[in-house]
Amino acid sequence: MNSASTTPVTPRRAVVLLSGGLDSATVLALARRDGFACHALSVAYGQRHASELAAAARVAAALGAVEHRTFSVDLAGIGGSSLTDLSIPVPETPASGIPSTYVPARNTLMLALALGWAEVLGAADLFIGVNAVDYSGYPDCRPQFIAAFEQLARVATRAGVEGAPLRIHAPLLQWSKQRIIGAGLALGVDYGLTVSCYQADEAGRACGRCDSCRLRRAGFEAAGVLDPTRYRDAV
Repeated sequence: MNSASTTPVTPRRAVVLLSGGLDSATVLALARRDGFACHALSVAYGQRHASELAAAARVAAALGAVEHRTFSVDLAGIGGSSLTDLSIPVPETPASGIPSTYVPARNTLMLALALGWAEVLGAADLFIGVNAVDYSGYPDCRPQFIAAFEQLARVATRAGVEGAPLRIHAPLLQWSKQRIIGAGLALGVDYGLTVSCYQADEAGRACGRCDSCRLRRAGFEAAGVLDPTRYRDAV
């Protein structure tokens, strides 16, 4: 009996920015669900919560990334953010305006690194976990920024000018933390592996007081599931 021959389908390659936090872990799981062969990229930019990089490695392994690389950029040399300048305290109470935890040019530089790696890999898709709903008001987490960077990718790359523009995926852009957590849990994300705290210690334990901790804890409460975050102190 003759059987029809089948040609194996080669998964599309994608570069996924992976900070080691809750949102980026969910994005990696979503990209894997959609059939992408994911190349995870983390960035050591001089952040005070460097333990998130170890978390990123754990998440990449757990969620089946093809590979995981960590690139370095010295944003601490620029300063101007409480995440890169240890003399500026991380705020622990809500305030109006853009907080000091905003890191100038962070997402621009991270996407630029992802864009370069994507060209080398022949990947047409970049994933980033920015969110414009439950966030701290950062200008580079808005839809306008994603659209502008995608336009930049069309004119600044060989792939773009040769008619194969790269796509920027920001699937969490309009999602609440509750929805993000629900989607991640459905895809098997172990949020106990992640680190979101802006001032996590070397062991990855969270402070429970910064803006990121508050948003994360509220998300688990809204989702009605146990918060797996390891805190330094009872909160």
